[in-house]
Amino acid sequence: MNYYILRCITCRKEFNPRPGLYYCEECGKIMGTLEVVYDYESIKNNAALKEKKFNKKASMFQFDFLLPTKPKLKLDDYVGGTPMYKFDLLGVKDVLIKYDGSNPSSSYKDRASAIAINKAIDEGNDILFCASTGNAASSLAMLNAHTDMKTYIFVPAAIPDGKRTQLEISGAEVMAVEGTYDEVYDLSLELGLKKGWYCRHAAINPYLLEGKKTGAFEIIIQNDFQVPDYVLIGVGDGTVVSSLYKGFWEFKEIGLTDKVPKIIGVQAEGIPAIKKVFDKGKPYKPISIEGSTVADSISVGKPRDVIKACTYVEASGGYFISLTDDEIIDAIKELGKITGIFAEPAGAVPYGGLKKLIYEEKISKSDTVCLVITGNGLKDVNAVKDSISKTTLTAEEVIKRFEE
Repeated sequence: MNYYILRCITCRKEFNPRPGLYYCEECGKIMGTLEVVYDYESIKNNAALKEKKFNKKASMFQFDFLLPTKPKLKLDDYVGGTPMYKFDLLGVKDVLIKYDGSNPSSSYKDRASAIAINKAIDEGNDILFCASTGNAASSLAMLNAHTDMKTYIFVPAAIPDGKRTQLEISGAEVMAVEGTYDEVYDLSLELGLKKGWYCRHAAINPYLLEGKKTGAFEIIIQNDFQVPDYVLIGVGDGTVVSSLYKGFWEFKEIGLTDKVPKIIGVQAEGIPAIKKVFDKGKPYKPISIEGSTVADSISVGKPRDVIKACTYVEASGGYFISLTDDEIIDAIKELGKITGIFAEPAGAVPYGGLKKLIYEEKISKSDTVCLVITGNGLKDVNAVKDSISKTTLTAEEVIKRFEE
């Protein structure tokens, strides 16, 4: 097992890992989120890593030298190693699209769930719990289905049918609770920690960010160790945007690259909690707001990983922007039409963000940009159902059309 410690993002106090330690109790659940810190000097001196011989299609566990657990599950070989496409979009020649809709549950969240399940085994825990707007929950349920461990899932009653179906099919015990994501989250956390279940809340459990950061590692190796100028990602709770920075920073820290890209977090204008905190400036202070968006996966009014998100995005030289629901829906349709990639609403926001930044002349056509698409559009077709044609034709009408 790799040597690592845990460090509070706010007070910088260091902790030795132990079961049930998820946050700095002095700073609290939000201000006291923990970072996993490895012995980077020892890793840097690994001669094999310096040869940069990675497999562009292998699972995320090929990066186990920077992970807090080893693979033990039947599905571990299939998490990560997702494709990255290259397109000429919007006049920008090199737009990379990292598409995580091809993970086992069709979501980026599988990277975190694989870590959670393996860590639960390491700690001897046989029950995992999760609160989610859909993707994290279905990811945990599907990846844990073949084990003997029990899965308790807490979701808002209004989650899309596609996401709830994945949960039910996977055999998880689902509590669909009336209320917002933030209310459901608080309920699950209070109950889960009291019961001693293993926590699959990415913004509380520091190890889950470690799985998510492997997306950054893959962007680097799949682009032949050329780091993009910009990376755009949808933001809700703040963990994925934080993880990307950490991944890019760690490869730079151990000498595999020479820079970190500017990371742009894209939020929904209807509920841009992290953007509001970031725009107010330091010291970053958590807030809670009400709002809604068609992009349910990033509909978070009380973000838990807000301190890491703001700190890391600032360190990258990046910032946060927001899109209206109309802009998000247009992004889904346009991305599908010109690339063939069908993204769920939260997955399409990076493309909408790129359009906006090009229009505002903040990204130039000579920049290299990577869009991280976090989920498959089939998870939530409701957002674009009004765009689907209801027209039907008889056989005769079809023949007549092509005879004209």
